[in-house]
Amino acid sequence: MSGPEVSAREAEVLAALGAGMSNAQIARRMHISVRTVEGHVSSLLRTYGVTGRAALAARAPAADEAVTPPGTVVGLPRSRTRFVGRRDDLDAVLTRLAGGGQVTLTGPGGVGKTRLASVAAEAAASRYRYAAAFVDLVPVRDGLVGQAVAAVLGVSEHAGQPVEQAVLARLRRGPSLLVLDNCEHLPDAVAEFAEQVLATCPTTILATSRERLGIPGERVQPVAPLPLGSDAEELFRDRAELAHPGHRLDAAAVTELCSRLDGLPLAIELAAARSPSLGAAGLLSGLDDHLRLLVGGRGPVVRHRSVRAVIGWSHDLLDEDERAAFRRMSVFTGDFDVPAAAAVTGLPVARAADLLGRLVDKSLVRRRDGGWHLLETIRAFAAEQLGGDPERDAVRRRLLNWAADTAAGLADRLDEDRQGEDRLDQDRLGEDRQDQDRRGEDWRGDFDRVAGDLRAAAAMTPEGPDASTHRLLRLLARLTFARGFLRASADAHECAARYAPTPSQASRDLGHAAEGAQVINDSDRACELWLAAAERARTAGDGNGHAVALARVVEMAGRFPVTFRSPISYERRLELLEEATAAGDHGDPVVAARLACAAAWTAGPAVLRPDPVLAAAAVEAARATGDPVLTSAALDAVRTVALNEGRARDGHRIAAERLALLSGLDPCSPAYVAEIDDAQALACLDAVAAGDLPAARAVPIPDGRPSGGTEPYGDSAYLAVSKTIPAVVLGGDLDEAVHLAGVMWDGWRRAGRPRVFWMQVTMPFVVLAHGLREDRDGLARWRARAAENDALHRGGSFQARLAPLSTFVEARIALHLGELDRAAELAERARHHHPPARYVPFARAAAAELAVAAGLSRAGADLAAAVADTGDNDWAAATALRATGRHDGDPDALARAAGLWDRMGARFEHACTVRLLT
Repeated sequence: MSGPEVSAREAEVLAALGAGMSNAQIARRMHISVRTVEGHVSSLLRTYGVTGRAALAARAPAADEAVTPPGTVVGLPRSRTRFVGRRDDLDAVLTRLAGGGQVTLTGPGGVGKTRLASVAAEAAASRYRYAAAFVDLVPVRDGLVGQAVAAVLGVSEHAGQPVEQAVLARLRRGPSLLVLDNCEHLPDAVAEFAEQVLATCPTTILATSRERLGIPGERVQPVAPLPLGSDAEELFRDRAELAHPGHRLDAAAVTELCSRLDGLPLAIELAAARSPSLGAAGLLSGLDDHLRLLVGGRGPVVRHRSVRAVIGWSHDLLDEDERAAFRRMSVFTGDFDVPAAAAVTGLPVARAADLLGRLVDKSLVRRRDGGWHLLETIRAFAAEQLGGDPERDAVRRRLLNWAADTAAGLADRLDEDRQGEDRLDQDRLGEDRQDQDRRGEDWRGDFDRVAGDLRAAAAMTPEGPDASTHRLLRLLARLTFARGFLRASADAHECAARYAPTPSQASRDLGHAAEGAQVINDSDRACELWLAAAERARTAGDGNGHAVALARVVEMAGRFPVTFRSPISYERRLELLEEATAAGDHGDPVVAARLACAAAWTAGPAVLRPDPVLAAAAVEAARATGDPVLTSAALDAVRTVALNEGRARDGHRIAAERLALLSGLDPCSPAYVAEIDDAQALACLDAVAAGDLPAARAVPIPDGRPSGGTEPYGDSAYLAVSKTIPAVVLGGDLDEAVHLAGVMWDGWRRAGRPRVFWMQVTMPFVVLAHGLREDRDGLARWRARAAENDALHRGGSFQARLAPLSTFVEARIALHLGELDRAAELAERARHHHPPARYVPFARAAAAELAVAAGLSRAGADLAAAVADTGDNDWAAATALRATGRHDGDPDALARAAGLWDRMGARFEHACTVRLLT
């Protein structure tokens, strides 16, 4: 189906939205400002006539269409030099890539694997309709391969989906090329990740490593040194010309040099950089002292050592200041800038810049994309030299301080970004704000470039109290969360506790880690962390911290039971609550409110059954603190009481109050995100359950891109879409609902069919949409899909609560399709549904109308029971009123029902009712 005409740039923005990208990610990919992206999004919203990003993303091209321009390789380092020779090697790589699977380029350090892979990726990129990406693994440690790939692809993890699964979901969308460069220090982690990709995605992998990775089906292509007599000499002359344009070299000397250097590109480039000052004869003489040690033949082992010899020779030619700067810069695993070099060398910026330039001239340091870096082979040599430096520990301490200051600067830019989002309005859209916008948006790219070094700096410190390491890890946790790597953020907070100067600070760190675990629905880990936080607080003599941490465990166990793998028993909850009550000062407002909230959710052994009196007391205590998050948690107890008592309208009102309380809170804070997500999802659910369709459609459902650029919902636009579908179906936009359902289903499958409660609620509404459209094939297909999803949740605590929803859907479909023979069965099912389950009024009203249409003898009694249940539900009231009109032949009742449907915005039901009047 063709859509509205849009410009090429808007089409690219639309495709990126469909891929789950944030405005900042789109801006970086398209090299435009965030405000310009926002302008395109606003234009697309008007063009397609939709009101939310989720609906707009659902209008994006099919999943296997490109979201980057053909031929683009995301993350590809831009080279400043010409690619010399290797035409046969390049052709061989391209041929192997055409066969799919994994191709691994192997060879010693300095042989040119990275350059060959880069050129091959750029040449092959147009074959891959979805995307091509280049991932440098040098800065990656601790097996964070998936996170490194995610950063390049612009993918973030979703609360129910680890980052590796989010990457796989992205790669499943279409043919793609993934280049994994420098794998030798992570062979097991890379192999595990690559096997997952190759098993589930239409992705071709090109890897570089000093040895094969051992993946089944891996095709290894050794990369040999450049052939002597042609390519090797051409490379030398090219690089010598760059070092000294017009400088003439003796041809025989060049041939001899390349022969002595075994044709290794890195060794040749290092030597060529010295040619202006030493000349060919000087180079031959200088190299001789280093190369004469390589006796015993010219086999591969000796060849591997020749690069080291040439690096050592280049190092020996440096003056002492250059040597000191060179070895101290080895602490950087990734790119760095001049201020960073100054920080670790302990030199003034101007002096560091001078030394850096001199090292660049000698090819020991390289420029790349606005920064500098050391090739891994050279960095390893420099790091060995640092091992013997008396200032080694001082250099590492300077690196730690630089890392902490850098992280603080990035956090400040994150705050600017958030403030800019808060001030956003339409008249500020446009290119004229580009420079200001970049201050915020670029923090993500800058963070990606230094993240490896930030982690490495923290890892250099032995565990124990250390203020700088503690500060760095706390900042790293915040930035990592804002960047969308949720588990890594919780890990960083937990790690920070090991460096905390005091037990009280450690307790707070563990509490932050627990909040991060709750964001990803890992309640078991969250509770373990809260318990650890409570113990640290007890050790510190902090009774209030001890009490609050235990109270959080008790509250979570009663409030979020579905998120636990191993539920906490009622007896254990009572023990924890008793300990918390004894530990804390009840005169402290926060302690009192937390204890009251925990008590409300632990009134009895049944979960999700807070005590009405205790819940009201918890709200009163929470309001006294002025904390919107704490107040929202207490209001959730009162809301649940209302729903348990069948007061859907009150539940809806309280849910809206929670939303209003939380608006404007920082979505980059784990302390807020879990509460915001819960409030948004339940506000939509409660509005639908109360039959308030306008309110349901107005709920600001997160679409994977909350303000501030953080993405705590990650690559999961299907979840946002799923939350809009019930209101869209009830509103009568059936074609739109079916389209959104397809997007939801495809996204859920690409995400690996995770166990997501919200999908259980949405699936029956999709079935209803197909039934009302009289699409019997689609109806059968979606009934089967709903059953497949239900099977994932079998035995869950919410399964029985959704039975009335199924009855409502089947009764409404049977009435519309004229399947009156189903009336008796469905009426009987409805009689066994008892309030206060959320969808009982829907089910009873729909089944009663079907019974009336079928002329069942008990139709009148069923209708009377349905009418008695409709006081808090506009939808059920309108259905019962229409059924009354049918039963009594009362056109006034039908007209009043039509008016109710019209006020709700339920176009399909309004039309059906009007037809009954004609």
